[in-house]
Amino acid sequence: MGRLVNPHGGSSLKPLLLEGEARAEQMAKAGRLNKIVMTSRETSDLIMLGIGAFTPLTGFMTRADWEGVCDGYKTASGVFWPIPITLSAEKGVADTVKTGEEIALIDGETGQIMATMTVTEKYAIDKAHECMAIFKTTDMEHPGVQKVMAQGDVNIAGPVRVLSESYYPEMFKGVYMRPSETRKAFEERGWSTVAALQLRNPMHRSHEYLAKIAIEVCDGLLIHQLVGKLKAGDIPAETRVRAVNALVDGYFVKNTAIQAGYPMEMRYGGPREALLHAVFRQNYGCSHLIVGRDHAGVGNYYGPFDAHKIFDEIPKDALELKPLKIDWTFWCFKCDGMASARTCPHEGKDRLLLSGTMLRKTLSENGDVAKEFSRPEVLAILQEYYRSLEEKVEIKLHRGATG
Repeated sequence: MGRLVNPHGGSSLKPLLLEGEARAEQMAKAGRLNKIVMTSRETSDLIMLGIGAFTPLTGFMTRADWEGVCDGYKTASGVFWPIPITLSAEKGVADTVKTGEEIALIDGETGQIMATMTVTEKYAIDKAHECMAIFKTTDMEHPGVQKVMAQGDVNIAGPVRVLSESYYPEMFKGVYMRPSETRKAFEERGWSTVAALQLRNPMHRSHEYLAKIAIEVCDGLLIHQLVGKLKAGDIPAETRVRAVNALVDGYFVKNTAIQAGYPMEMRYGGPREALLHAVFRQNYGCSHLIVGRDHAGVGNYYGPFDAHKIFDEIPKDALELKPLKIDWTFWCFKCDGMASARTCPHEGKDRLLLSGTMLRKTLSENGDVAKEFSRPEVLAILQEYYRSLEEKVEIKLHRGATG
């Protein structure tokens, strides 16, 4: 049996999620501690730390880590890392916390105690500098920029002891998987090379095409669904999971693909986020990451293949995982099938460009979706979802009119 890639930065995963008696002891203590309320992004990062997806990090980053990651892709200890993982608070709240103190971390949406943390440092940052380093813009229309600029004035650093995965395991049973679980699943199948397909949209024919290219060159495929918070208008995870299952059951060879969910919140950081996706996919046991057009992008902030180029700009030993760089893909009416800019000689008028944004827009406007865009079983699930939205709107309008 082949060997999977090592976790990032070492030979073993470093999950920070406590269980059993250790968890019970920390949970009892947490109720008596000073509390810091986290944003949804911070909570999702904390859960990634908890399950070992952010191995080898041990908590939220120090100022030296923050500077090193922004300006040189590495933490103070020299570990390659592309995006800061930080916790912030408003100055008045941060002033109540002392260096060396143990505090409790609270999910801002549910009020749930998520972790305890030993404060090692408090520091202010230049938020605009972080935005330019990570997102290449300070435009407040960029959703990642919005989140950074809305952070508290003070970052709080220190190691964490994670006490909860929040609602993810319950809501996404059968899909949500920790890195230790995907690694076990790969090993049970005898896979040593595994490609990850990053997914925040339902799978259309371009996704299917990318997936099958990967299966041709690797032992297996991890279809990795984001189940954390998305931006407005994105299709919820439950619907996407159903659509992926329908596609895999009907159009993939059995036991060549696994669908799993992970809890991180998107930053829409384009090239830098592609590197973060690579880091934690290596922790999940993947040897390759499919990097297509505008990976993790939003709007027109990044060139369509900037995420390809960035893998050539980092040190060669930064990652064991390798990118599978795939050109622009589309349906070609003359080729009568899926193709890419490297394989199809025909012109633009013969090509149907496929994207999740276009699919969502067409479905939300009750338009006709070309049969070449996605498999009929997938479209049926998505159309059912959008019909349910229309029914909710109609009920709301009706109640408003008569109430």
